[in-house]
Formats: sequence, structure tokens, C-alpha cells
Amino acid sequence: MTEESLLKNAHIGISNPEPGSVRCSLVKGSYLYYHYGCDGQDDRGWGCGYRTLQTISSWMLLNGVKQKATPSLLDIQEGLIILGDKPPTFLGSTEWIGTCEVALILDHLYEVPCRILHVRAGGSEIEGVAEELHHHFETHGSPVMMGGDRDNSSKGILGVCMGVRGSYLLVLDPHYYGPSLDIGEVQHQSWVSWVSVDSLDRNSFYNLCLPQTTRKLRE
Repeated sequence: MTEESLLKNAHIGISNPEPGSVRCSLVKGSYLYYHYGCDGQDDRGWGCGYRTLQTISSWMLLNGVKQKATPSLLDIQEGLIILGDKPPTFLGSTEWIGTCEVALILDHLYEVPCRILHVRAGGSEIEGVAEELHHHFETHGSPVMMGGDRDNSSKGILGVCMGVRGSYLLVLDPHYYGPSLDIGEVQHQSWVSWVSVDSLDRNSFYNLCLPQTTRKLRE
């Protein structure tokens, strides 16, 4: 599978989570959907953070932040070694990465700093940062990475929506493994879907990595 075969803008046309939703803010511009095995490397069980980083990187490229190719898994590992975050033995390993490593790489490759939001638990705690996510998508427009401890599966966040029953996150799930899907299949199989913040693990903390792209977009 080549980069040209990756699905672009997997969320386009998806319905709001509630009829008459009060307020929705979505990613601006284009991105590619990176997922397990999309480059021929079987990274099931450890590569979800890398794939979400690649999705964010594709947004940087497609929206003119910097004309730099999306990094491979090895490129990401090598970058973390260069930055002194990981030992040389990290190269070629199957160790996962989280939001802090993603922030380091985005700053390293694109000179885009990131804001890390720490949320102590799922549910109402994430409800409390919904307004900050609205501000991010309205101001910066880039995908966000989300990861946790108990719930340690990386997620790409493409939007936030407030409804009468609470808030929802538009989640792009990098855990799909298989041939490229079309947009209808990706949405039907819920690889991109609205997720109620109330359904998130209340026993897990979450970190959200928000790329601060405004300055680069104006340059």
C-alpha cells in the first residue's frame, strides 16, 4: 500500500452525533488515514501512536505547514534517539509511543510546538476540556492525538461536538489492519466515529496533544 492509496479525509459526510447538536468543531483542511500495516509493516499491538502521529504529519504536509514527507516508523524512532528521549536500542524496536513523544517529533520535524492537556479521568473530566478542544479546532484546525494509561490505545481526534446529552469526540481509530477501505466502509465499520466522552474509561487518565499550528499557517 502506498501513500497515494491512503484514504483522505475519512470523516467527510459523517452525521452529527445527535440531531440538532448544539455546537460542533471539526478538523480543518485535509489529512490521510494512517493505520496498522498501511505501509506493509505489521505493527499491530504497538504502532497506534506512530500511526496517529503520521496522520497528524500528513495534515502538516497537505496544509502547507512544511513540505516534509510523512516520517516512517523508523524515522520517528530515529528522531526520538537524536533528541535524546530514547536510547539507541529503541531503533527497530516494537516499543509504543505516547503523546509526549508525538509532541517532541512534531516540534522536531515541523517546528510546531504542542500543548499537552492532562485529564485525570474519562467521562466528566474530559467534558471539562471540551471548550478547549473547540478552541483548538477553530484556531489551529489540526488533528489531535489522545492517549491514556488504562485506556492506552492511541486515538486521533478530528472534532468535538456538544449535544443535549453531553459532549462527543470524533475519533479516528488507527487500529484497522487490512487493505485500504473507502470512506463509506471506514465510517460503517466505525474506524471513524463519534464517541461520547461519558463512555471513556473513568479509571484511566488521558493526555491530549494539541499541535499549535497558527503561527506556521500564517508564515
